[in-house]
Amino acid sequence: MHGSEYEDGRDSTPEEDPRPKLWPRVLGSLAIVGFMVGLMIGRLTTPDPIELQQIEVMPGALVVWFSGEPKLHGEVVDGTLGLLFDAKGAVQNGQLMLNGKTVNWRVRVTDGGLLLTLVAARALQGDWAGAPQDGRWRLQVNLREQ
Repeated sequence: MHGSEYEDGRDSTPEEDPRPKLWPRVLGSLAIVGFMVGLMIGRLTTPDPIELQQIEVMPGALVVWFSGEPKLHGEVVDGTLGLLFDAKGAVQNGQLMLNGKTVNWRVRVTDGGLLLTLVAARALQGDWAGAPQDGRWRLQVNLREQ
């Protein structure tokens, strides 16, 4: 044997297999099916996003209705009350009366969720409390002047 040429089938070099190699196709198909099943399970187990349903204006207070209990972070900064909700909803704005004076409120969409801002000519203080009611989440924001 001086080379790797075929000589009447008497050499040690095996003949090339004419059948297609199916093992890479099988592994690829299993990977794709596993990925798709994982995506379907992920969609089934993801909770529905919490949505802002409506805002009611009351004298000296604002009542905010959600489809469920949102994560909430609130602060009073320089006389302005800001509440950040981990929820989805539409941009809204309006006014309410506090001791005969106007308080402006606005809901806007941010990267962290919905931001409710309450601003008045005088510095504001406020407290908020939420509770489930009628299958929804009711958050009441009570305002007072500083």
